[in-house]
Amino acid sequence: MQVSIENLRTYFLSGATQSYDFRLNQLNRLKKVVLESEKELYQALYTDLKKTDEDAWATEIGFFLSELNDTIEHLKSWMQPNTVATNLVNQPSSSYTIQEPLGVVCIIAPWNYPFQLLFTPLIGAIAGGNCAVLKPSEFAPATAKVMGKIIDALFPNNYILYLEGEGATVLPPLLTENRFDHIFYTGSTAVGKIIYKYAAEQLVPVTLELGGKSPAVISSDANLRVAARRLASPKFSNAGQMCIAPDYVLVPTELKEEFVKELIKAIQQFYGNDAASSEHYGKIINERQWTRLASYLAEGEIIYGGKSDKASLFIEPTIMTNIHENANIMKDEIFGPILPIITYQSNEEALAVIQKNPNPLAFYVFTENKADETFWLTNVPSGGACINNATMHITNHNLPFGGRGFSGTGAYHGKSSFNTFTHTKSVLKTPTFIDPSFKYPPYKGKGWLLKRLIG
Repeated sequence: MQVSIENLRTYFLSGATQSYDFRLNQLNRLKKVVLESEKELYQALYTDLKKTDEDAWATEIGFFLSELNDTIEHLKSWMQPNTVATNLVNQPSSSYTIQEPLGVVCIIAPWNYPFQLLFTPLIGAIAGGNCAVLKPSEFAPATAKVMGKIIDALFPNNYILYLEGEGATVLPPLLTENRFDHIFYTGSTAVGKIIYKYAAEQLVPVTLELGGKSPAVISSDANLRVAARRLASPKFSNAGQMCIAPDYVLVPTELKEEFVKELIKAIQQFYGNDAASSEHYGKIINERQWTRLASYLAEGEIIYGGKSDKASLFIEPTIMTNIHENANIMKDEIFGPILPIITYQSNEEALAVIQKNPNPLAFYVFTENKADETFWLTNVPSGGACINNATMHITNHNLPFGGRGFSGTGAYHGKSSFNTFTHTKSVLKTPTFIDPSFKYPPYKGKGWLLKRLIG
């Protein structure tokens, strides 16, 4: 499938996308049409992932609108030049930076939050003054169809190009036959590596929002009831198909039984005794993912849940312990509603488990002890972290969201999205009314002055 971005490049070079008024108008138009499409998006997200209207609002539409409103409010100030100090040797010059649009960018989204993870980066691309190619996931077709309808209603395809199709077919020629000014990819680490290779061939900068095994640590003084509720909620939301969901929990040996009781209590409060009949519990996206997740159920002892049904793509909220040595569930990102509980007797023992899968996208610590908090934040490099919470850092526009190492590179949300889709250009402005000769060759005899000015 051959797709040329030359029409987008031509439109960008015309300068049409760069003014504040243009960018603001596109963002406001996008907001209006998304609100008008709310019911269609609810239906699509239910079809693809069995999301309730409330869940779809909180994690997809409302999340996007919150980011959009923040961008609309602050866009003008973000676009202003930022004055910085000028060093002595350049006096009486002035110095400042400006955020320059990148050009034509490509945004590639996954299926687990198909609307939010495509349209939220789009906010930054539009705010930054760029043209964009959007590639939705083919595994959430109902949502992709509604998103395509929104884009087609709003934007000419030489400004925002919406490109559907199988990723394995569409992306290789798109990324090898065109040179983008930035590629923004959210998805698996395996595919992220492929995207990175394509980008490297043409020195294209990338933002990679990947995944990994995001651990949660329960300290000996943690509030177990609160910890259980705050971990169970994101772990089983969207049937666990969330990149920053707690992947496994490390709990002191002596607290395991009590913590598991609290965890079961929270699950039943959220989804009842039969999650299959709960309108608030989602489904696995497709048979391939269901089969992968179901294979993990034989890799340890199931102490709660474990029921599954391939026909309805259902896997019950499940708690496992006594995981087998070399089990895949402790190597792969689970990305589903299965939660391993690992016991530990010392911080060093728990740390050794975490270090087997370094640089998680997120890290969660439950403690009332400042020393423990400092120990864990210092010793576990991660994309982001929460103390006595899980996943909620993603909702704060003022916190950059992104990974490091195996969990990704770059960040977005709030102003960080604007910065990601712009280049910080440094500018030095020097007046002509004064032009001292000591700044020019020959420099013989001027060494003392140069040392004073530069050193």
